Amino acid sequence: MKKRNLKDKITLDPIMTLLVLIVITIVISGFLSLIGVQVTYNSIQDSVSFNFTQSLVSVENLFSLSGLKYIFTTTVSNFVSFKPLSSLIIILIGIGVMEKSGFLKTIVTLLTKKAKKKTVTFWLVFICVVSSIMGDLPFVVMIPLSALIFIYGHRSPYIGLIASYAALSAGSGISAFLTSTDSALMDYTLMGAHVLNRSYDLGTGVFFFIMLVAVILISIAITIITENVIAPRLPKYEFQEEEMEEEFTLTKRQLKGLVISGFAGLLYLLFFIYCIIPGLPLSGALLDYSQEFYIDKLFSIDSFFSTGFVFVVTMFFVILGFFYGIGAKTIRNNKDLCDDLGHSLDGVGKPLVLIFFASTFISIFKSTNIGEVITASLANILSFEGLGAFPLVIILFIISAIATIFLPGSVFKWAIISGIAVPAFMNVGLSPEFAQVIFRFGESVTMGLTPLATYYVIYLAYLEKYNQDIKPINLFKTLKFQVPYSVVVAIILLGLIIVWNILGFPLGIGGSVTM
Repeated sequence: MKKRNLKDKITLDPIMTLLVLIVITIVISGFLSLIGVQVTYNSIQDSVSFNFTQSLVSVENLFSLSGLKYIFTTTVSNFVSFKPLSSLIIILIGIGVMEKSGFLKTIVTLLTKKAKKKTVTFWLVFICVVSSIMGDLPFVVMIPLSALIFIYGHRSPYIGLIASYAALSAGSGISAFLTSTDSALMDYTLMGAHVLNRSYDLGTGVFFFIMLVAVILISIAITIITENVIAPRLPKYEFQEEEMEEEFTLTKRQLKGLVISGFAGLLYLLFFIYCIIPGLPLSGALLDYSQEFYIDKLFSIDSFFSTGFVFVVTMFFVILGFFYGIGAKTIRNNKDLCDDLGHSLDGVGKPLVLIFFASTFISIFKSTNIGEVITASLANILSFEGLGAFPLVIILFIISAIATIFLPGSVFKWAIISGIAVPAFMNVGLSPEFAQVIFRFGESVTMGLTPLATYYVIYLAYLEKYNQDIKPINLFKTLKFQVPYSVVVAIILLGLIIVWNILGFPLGIGGSVTM
C-alpha cells in the first residue's frame, strides 16, 4: 500500500474545522476575559448635543458555566433565525424549477454559446458587483446560478463559484448608487461631522463618481484574475453525460417556452415595479414611507418589499420556469411541477449541517465581543496626535480592512470607527464623505477572506457540493482562492483613493475629498 501524504492525513472537513474554531473561540474568550482585555473608545450616542461618549467594551467569557448555558440555550434559535438558511432554501425552490424545466439551460446557452469565455465571466462578475444595491440577497442567488452558468458553458463550476463570491464580496463595499447600507452609514458619518459642524449635510449622490470608476475597474480586474490565475490552477472538472450534450439547437417548443415565460415574467416584473414607484395611483404599496431616502423606503427593515424580497425573487424564478415548462412541454402535470420545486433541494443535507455549524461559530464569536474589541482598539489609532491627512487616509483604509476580518457587519463597525475617524478627517481638512468612502473600500478588500461573513457559508457549501475530489474541501483553501482577488482589489482601491486625494476630483454629486 502507498503511504498517505501527511497533508492528506490532516485535511479537515469544513464541518470539523468550524467545530475546532468554535472550541478555540470559547477558550480564547476565557483567557482574554481572565486577563481583563477591554478597550474604551469615543462614540456619539447623543444625536441632540453631539457630544462624545466614552464607550467601554470588554471580552465576554464563554469558557464558564454561564457561557456554556448561553451556548446551549441559544444555538437552536440562532440556527433557525440564521438568515442564509431560510433565504437559501426559498431561493433554491425557484432555481430548481428554472433548472429542471430546462429554462435556465436554454436561456444561458442561447445567450452565451457564441460569446467568448472572458466575456461571460466579465458579465457575471459585473452583475455580481453592481447587485450590491440589493443588499445580501445576491449572495444566495448568484452563487448557485454562477455554478450552473459555467456548467452549461462546459466549464468548471468552481470558476463561477470563486469568481462570483470574489465579486460579491468586493461589491459589498462599492456601489455607484446609494444602498440601504450606505444610507445607514451616512447617519453615523453625519453624527461625527456634526460634532464640529452642525450644518453639515450629505446628498444621495456624493459617492457616485469614484464608486462608478471602482465598479468598472474591479469588474475588469476580477475577470482577468479569474481567467489568468484561478481557472488554470483548478483541477479538471468531469462532466456528467447529460451535461455534455451536442451543439445546442433551439427547437420550436423551447422557443415557445421562452416566449411564454418571458411574457409572464415581464407582467410579474411590471406589477412589482409599479408597486415600488411612489406617487402613482395605487402604487408604492410596498414602500416604507417613514424613511427619508428612496433606497431606505425600499430596503429598510420595516418595508414590505424588503421583508418579502426573497419570496418576490423566488416567485419570479418559479414563474419563468413554470411557464417555460408549459410551453416547452417539460412540465405536463402537477407532479412534474412539484418534482421541479424540490429539485435543487436534493442533497441539501451537508449544506444544512455546514450552515448549522457556521451559524453557531458566528454567534459565539460575536457574543465574545472579540471583534468589537479589536475594531475599537484599531479605531483608537486614528486619535493619535500629529497624524497628517495622507497618513490618516492610509491608516483608515488598513484599519477597515483588518477590522472587517473580525467584524464583517458594516454598520456596527462604522458605528465604532466613525466617532473617531470623521472628526479626525475634518480636523485635517478632509471631508466626512471621503472618510466613509475609504472605510467602504477597506471593507471590500477583506470581506471575501473572513469565515465570519454571514454568507461565506453559501460559497463554502457550493464548493463542497461540486467537489469531485475524494478529499473534503479545506475551509482555509476556500479562503485562499480569494487572496489574489483581495490583493489586486486592495491595490486598485488604494490607488483610486490616492489619485482622488492628490488630484482633488469630486467624489460624486456634491461630494468632495476636502472640506
